[in-house]
Amino acid sequence: MSATAPYAGPSPIRRPLAAAALLAALVSLVFGLLLAGAGPASAHAALTGSDPADGAVVDTAPKEVTLSFSEAIAVGDDSIRVLDPSGKRADTDTEPKDLSEGSTVRYGVALHSGLPDGTYTVAWQAISADSHPISGAFTFSIGAPSDTTVALPSQEAGGGPVGVVYDIARYAAYGGFVLLVGGSAFVLVCWRGGATALPMQRLVVRGWLTLTAATLVMLLLRNPYTGSGKFADAFDLAGLQSVLDTKPGAALVSRLLLLGAAALFIAVLFGTYARREDEREKKDLTFGLAVGGGVVATGIAATWAMSEHASTGIQANIAMPVDVLHLLAVAAWLGGLASLLVALYRTPDIGSAAVRRFSAVAFGSVVVLAATGIYQSWRQVGSWSALTGTRYGQLLILKVALIAVLLAVAWFSRRWTGRLTDSAVASEDASEEEPESESEPESASADPDPERAAQLARQRAALTATKKKRIRDADPQRSGLRRSVLAEAAVAVVLLAVTTMLTSTEPGRTEEEAAGGTPSASAPAAGGPVNLKMPFDTGGQNGKGTVRIDIEPGRTGSNDLHVWIDGSDGEPMDVPELKLALTLESKDIGPLPVVPDRLAEGHWSASAVQIPMAGDWKIDVTVRTSDIDQVTIDKNAKIG
Repeated sequence: MSATAPYAGPSPIRRPLAAAALLAALVSLVFGLLLAGAGPASAHAALTGSDPADGAVVDTAPKEVTLSFSEAIAVGDDSIRVLDPSGKRADTDTEPKDLSEGSTVRYGVALHSGLPDGTYTVAWQAISADSHPISGAFTFSIGAPSDTTVALPSQEAGGGPVGVVYDIARYAAYGGFVLLVGGSAFVLVCWRGGATALPMQRLVVRGWLTLTAATLVMLLLRNPYTGSGKFADAFDLAGLQSVLDTKPGAALVSRLLLLGAAALFIAVLFGTYARREDEREKKDLTFGLAVGGGVVATGIAATWAMSEHASTGIQANIAMPVDVLHLLAVAAWLGGLASLLVALYRTPDIGSAAVRRFSAVAFGSVVVLAATGIYQSWRQVGSWSALTGTRYGQLLILKVALIAVLLAVAWFSRRWTGRLTDSAVASEDASEEEPESESEPESASADPDPERAAQLARQRAALTATKKKRIRDADPQRSGLRRSVLAEAAVAVVLLAVTTMLTSTEPGRTEEEAAGGTPSASAPAAGGPVNLKMPFDTGGQNGKGTVRIDIEPGRTGSNDLHVWIDGSDGEPMDVPELKLALTLESKDIGPLPVVPDRLAEGHWSASAVQIPMAGDWKIDVTVRTSDIDQVTIDKNAKIG
C-alpha cells in the first residue's frame, strides 16, 4: 500500500511497475551520490587529537593536556580528568578551558607541577552538538611507561540501564509521533468518516499519550543519561535545571508545549468535527484542522531536527527543514498504514475510495522520503568506505533493504486495492435499513421501561456489529488486503527501530574522520601486525642469515616485539648481541632503543614497546656474530 499511485483503471500492474522502476532509480541515485561525498564531519563529535598523544612518551611533564574535537561540544565540571599512576588527580582544573580558535575545537586542563615519571590516564566525557554523550580515555607516559592502578569504567557515556531506558523512550517517541500525526492525517485526508470510529480515536489518542510519556521520560533521564548513569539523578533538581539550559532540554520542553496544542486539535477532530453534519461547514473545518494540525506536526518534528543530527555539521540550515520533511513523510506513510490496518480489522465502514486515497498519500510520502533520504545519506555517510565500513553505513544499508521489502509487500497490497469494491459496505448499509419490526420484537418497541429500552438498543447494536463483522470477514478482497497491510505494518515496526538506532549512532563520515585523522588522534590508530624479513651478512665466518621481526598489534601505544634469526641453512641461529632502534624521521623522533630478551635459540622478545604515534618508522637492527663481526641493517614499516 505504501508506494503506489491511486487506482485508475482495471489494470493494477502498470503503475506498480512504474513505482518499482522509480524506486530502483532513486536507490541507484542514493549510492551514486554517496560516492561523490566529501567535506567535514556532519554530526556526533569525535576526538581527533590530543597533546600529548595516546601512548606518547615525553621526557618532561607537560604543563597541560589538550584535546581536539571534530565539532563543537558541551563540557562541564570534570569533563577532562588526568590521573596519575596511583589514580590521584594530576590536573588542577575542575572545568576545562576552552582553547578553540576558528574552526578548531580544543579544550585543555592544566597539570600540577613536578609530576613524577610514569603512565598517566586521561579520561574525558562531553556532549556532542547533536545531543549525544561521548566519552573515552587514553594514556601517555612521562619519562618511561609504568604500571597504573587506574580502573576506568567500561561503560561508555549514554550506556548502561539508563541508556537502555532512554533509547526505549526515544523509540516510543518516534512511534507515538507516527501514530499521532499519521492517524490524524489519515482521518482528514483519506477517511473523514473515521472521525466517528472509536478504534481510530483510540489509535490517535494512544499516539499522543505515548509521545507525551516518552518525552517526559527523556526529559527526566537526560541528566543521568549524559552524566552519572544513575536513575536517582533523574530527580536532581539542579541537574534538571542544567538540562533545561541545553538545546536538547529546550527541544523536549517545546515538544511538551506543542503536545498541549495537539491535545486541543484531537478534541476538536473527534468532537466538533465528528459531530458536524453540514458538508459546507465540515469542509471549512477540515481546512482549518489541516492548517492547524500541520503547523503543530511541523513544530513537533522540528524539535528533533533542531536538537539532533540535522542541527550540526555541514549545511545545517538546509538539513533541518529537510529532516522535518523526512519525519512528516514517515508519519504520513507509516502512521497512515497503522490507521488503515486498524480500520480494516476493527471497523467495517471504510470504503475502497478511502483506501485508494491513502495509496496516493503513501506514494507521495515515499517520493519525499527518497528525495530527503538521498540528501541525508550523502550528508551523514559521504563515501563508499563509510557506507560499508561503519556501523552507521551498515544500518543505513539495512534500512534501505527494509524499505525495499516494504515496497515489495505494498505491491501486493496494491493488487488487492485494485480488486476492492464497496459491495460489502453496501450490504452492511442495507442490513442496517431493515424495518424495525424485522430486527426487533414488537414487545420491545412498545416497552415503556427506559432501562429495558436501553438494554434492547444495546442488543440491537451488538447484533448489527456482528452482522457487519460477518459480512466484512466474508469479503475475500478485504481479507487479502488486511493480511497484506498487516505484513507491511510488521516490517514498518522493524524499520522504525532501525531508524531510531540511526539517530543515536555516530555518522559514518565522522567515524571515518576520527579513525583516519591526525596522527595525534587519541584513539589508537587502526593498524595491524607488522612482519619484516631482513637478510644480513656480517662478513665473518657463519655471518650470513635472516632476521624476522613481528610487531603486534602494530599500532600506536604498547606493542609486543619478537625477533627470530635464522642461519644460512634455515636453522635457528644464536648471536652474541642483538639490538634494535626505531626512528620516525618525518617527526624527528628517535632513535628509540629496544633491547630484546633471549627466549630460546634464535628467538628474542621485548614487551610493552611504546610507539608514540603512527607513521612510517625505520627499524634498525644490529646483529653481532663474533667479537669483530657486526652489521646494522634497516627497513621501513608503516605502524598505526
